[in-house]
Amino acid sequence: MTKQIVAAGGALIKPDDRNDKLERYILAACGAAAPQVAFVPTASGDAADYVDRFVRAYEPLGARIRVVPFFARTPADLHAAIAGCDVVHVGGGNTRSMLAVWRHWGFDAVLHAAYERGVLLCGSSAGSICWFEMGVTDSVAGELTAMECLGFLAGSHCPHYDGEAERRPSYQRLVASGAICDGIACDDGVAAHYIDGRLERIVSGRAGARAYRIERAGAEARELPLDPIYL
Repeated sequence: MTKQIVAAGGALIKPDDRNDKLERYILAACGAAAPQVAFVPTASGDAADYVDRFVRAYEPLGARIRVVPFFARTPADLHAAIAGCDVVHVGGGNTRSMLAVWRHWGFDAVLHAAYERGVLLCGSSAGSICWFEMGVTDSVAGELTAMECLGFLAGSHCPHYDGEAERRPSYQRLVASGAICDGIACDDGVAAHYIDGRLERIVSGRAGARAYRIERAGAEARELPLDPIYL
């Protein structure tokens, strides 16, 4: 089975601005004619308005939607909750809390099994950080910090690279100090598409937005632009 992850820097699920280029790309990448998409809004505490925005973004594109909650009533069988899905889309919010909940319920293992059998995993912000070994997070109040994630993909990740002023300097500081491993940063509206664990391409739904490879170089961080395919 081909294993796929699409990790977006941010700005997924914004139906009001009518820019659904990344959503369309994700649905095309999964290869299903009428894709079944599971939305996992754990990082937002299963926020009802977020679920509504998700439905309004994906239903017009022909997707069949399933929501996997963890706070009101958690499904008794989490494997069954995403069985038959072509895509699992993880929403944004508090990454650290999300991963703690998943690990308590064993959902991290459920997601890994889905990944291994060819279900496309995707998301933005917390939903993109989570797939890597490490990520830059604002889960804890104060300055941005590094955290360990699921490790489905090697390296680290920083979302919102151009969308939040503190992201770029914080990621570079963390890489330069060795607090976080080398990795990839994505502007809002930009996604990194990994196939079988390797970066296949960068795609962008925003003109001028891009991604960057961030590497430690001595006591500094080196930023290497990665040219996207503009959708």
